[in-house]
Amino acid sequence: MRDVRVVLVGDEGAGKSSIISALIKEAFVRLAPRTVLPEVTIPPSVTPGHDVTTVIVDTSPRPEDRNHLVNEIRKAHVVGIVYAVDNPNSFDRVPTYWLPTIRSLGVNVPVVLIGNKIDLREGQVTNQALEDEIVPIMQEYKEVETCVECSALLPLNVSEVFFFAQNAVLHPTAPLYDTRQHVLKPACVAALSRVFRLVDADKDGLLSPDELNDFQRLVFDAPLQARELEGVKEVVEQMTDGSGVEGGGLNEEGWLALHTYFVQKGRLETTWKALRCFGYGEDLMLRDEFLFPRFDVPSDCTAELSPRGYQFFTDIFESFDQDRDGALSPTELDNLFSTAPGNPWLAGSFPETTLTTPEGAVTLQGWLAQWSMTTLLEPRVTLSYLAYLGYPHSSVSESTLSHPSTPAASTSTRRNPFASTSTSTDTGGGPSYQLLPTTSALQVTKPRRPSRRKGTPVERSVFLAYVLGASGSGKTALLRAFVGKGFAGGARAGHDPWAAQGRAGKAATWPKGSSATGPGGAGSQGALAAAEAAAAGRGKGKSVVNCVEEGGGERYLVLQEFGSTYESEVLRNKKKLELADVLVFVYDSSDTNSFSYVSNLRQQYKLDDIPTLFVATKSDLDLAQQRHEVQPDTYCRKLSLRVPLAVSVRRGELADLYHTIVRIAQHPLSALPYGPDRSSASSLLGFPVTRTQFYVCASAGLTATLAVGAVWWLRAAARLHSATSGGSAGGGGGGHGILGWLGIGRA
Repeated sequence: MRDVRVVLVGDEGAGKSSIISALIKEAFVRLAPRTVLPEVTIPPSVTPGHDVTTVIVDTSPRPEDRNHLVNEIRKAHVVGIVYAVDNPNSFDRVPTYWLPTIRSLGVNVPVVLIGNKIDLREGQVTNQALEDEIVPIMQEYKEVETCVECSALLPLNVSEVFFFAQNAVLHPTAPLYDTRQHVLKPACVAALSRVFRLVDADKDGLLSPDELNDFQRLVFDAPLQARELEGVKEVVEQMTDGSGVEGGGLNEEGWLALHTYFVQKGRLETTWKALRCFGYGEDLMLRDEFLFPRFDVPSDCTAELSPRGYQFFTDIFESFDQDRDGALSPTELDNLFSTAPGNPWLAGSFPETTLTTPEGAVTLQGWLAQWSMTTLLEPRVTLSYLAYLGYPHSSVSESTLSHPSTPAASTSTRRNPFASTSTSTDTGGGPSYQLLPTTSALQVTKPRRPSRRKGTPVERSVFLAYVLGASGSGKTALLRAFVGKGFAGGARAGHDPWAAQGRAGKAATWPKGSSATGPGGAGSQGALAAAEAAAAGRGKGKSVVNCVEEGGGERYLVLQEFGSTYESEVLRNKKKLELADVLVFVYDSSDTNSFSYVSNLRQQYKLDDIPTLFVATKSDLDLAQQRHEVQPDTYCRKLSLRVPLAVSVRRGELADLYHTIVRIAQHPLSALPYGPDRSSASSLLGFPVTRTQFYVCASAGLTATLAVGAVWWLRAAARLHSATSGGSAGGGGGGHGILGWLGIGRA
């Protein structure tokens, strides 16, 4: 709830106190001369539609009250200058005394001119005559929002005075309109143009009657009547000489002209309500709480798209797939991100990170996979782009919301992408619209730790695997193969085939800028190793994502690899490690030193709590004897892990690698080092052991404890027996010593 502080100033006898009393009493109240009313508070219930508390302050222009006047002007949210219409001198002092006085105090608040006592005016005054008087003042003093005339005696227009005063604060003119040039300001044009593109559901550059009606329902919760629509078109045609209306709808020029008309006619609340509905603040920037709402992801949990989120991204994909080829070209992607700061993924080599057509256009499956990865790794980015792209959308009922993964599976139709249909209660029989928070497009997964303890499947749709290995081991080739990019051969040395492809488009900067483009390249295995080394030197990581069908359902798998420098940082970072569902250790089976690198990683860092898979790449080359104390197969058996998967990207022989990773992520106990029984035992002892080792240790400990106890007991018994024997020789009775407790009597 907000407070609006209205301070009335003006010459003696202009009627400031009478206006306030007429508002409260709804009738004229004769007051004693020089009366200054106490502060009046109007609760929100009196002004429906505005959740504000209005405070009205009366002032006196007398010299002895100067300090009070100055203090109140400085505390004001809006100043109302009252003048008497029957006294020309009173009006003349508005631009010559009162407005300069307010400016001299350094106060930058809206001003409303209030002409009182219209009941005493002789003759009729036309609107044009009033405008001729006021416009020169408004042109010189941009803080003047409007002028309203009233009569406290009748009373007439008294409530309108305070309505306009409220609106001057709640719906200010200054951010929207240049009163000197009589045009919308650039920031307002940019904001309204973005709203136009979001409202244009079919992306044809026009707002059809249906789209205008959807906008009306969303913002004002009321349908747009047919005659109102025709009135809108007539106004726009007049303001644009007919160029703002095309094919029965409004183009962008007509849309801007319509809002110019609203502002010029004093209906600023219409434009402001539309802007605020789409996330704008009074500075005409998208509000932080709109872009980044609170969304907490507890430890051991992750963020995923909800069914609503998948539906929204499917709908927006179809809206911008103008050629209906089932893929988004660079131009279509630029159009899609035109309401946002730009493409958020270009720094990560997009679209090489996901599925594309041979021409590089992003498929629907690749589009949904990319957002699944973004939501997993950076949910704040997804939330902000949901806001930029116009979420929430009109949706079908909850029961029909699904997770589409391929163009063929999608059955959605074109709908308004910013309103959710609910039960209809409004007049006209159409659906009513309600805003949904962007957080409804995301969901938090269940904790993973209980599933690892109990051996139950992990209930997640998106999994993350870290791909670790020495430079040149083939990590990048595995990632590229996962997203259908295949083996890159024949590139020049030092050339990174990843970085050179797919960089066309607008990067996520504001204002928008184009990223560097380059020709697609190919590379030999040696060049690929050099590219990996170059990437490692830059400290960059690579990520890819794709959909894997497993266990009768679809799961998204994110593969991440890191440069050698950043790889160590990740393995030292406990929080980073906790994100990984699987560690994939990659070594070159044709390089004698490659396996030692991953073995040293396991020795250097505590990685036994994370499911692990070893992969031997380049199986098409001669197998090399690894320079390691044991060979990889033996090493894995000692860890109770499956032997390394042998793969060859060059030949396309991947040994069901990606499905294997997903199965391990779903059933983590199946790939824990030292076997599935290690988890519960090591949690008790604090270091990795198998359950058998745990029982052996526990049994040995118990035996040692019993042995120590027996020795102590025998020694104590011997000492006590010696003491009781001495007592008997002296005439003491027997049978009450340690032997007596055991039921052993003397002969």
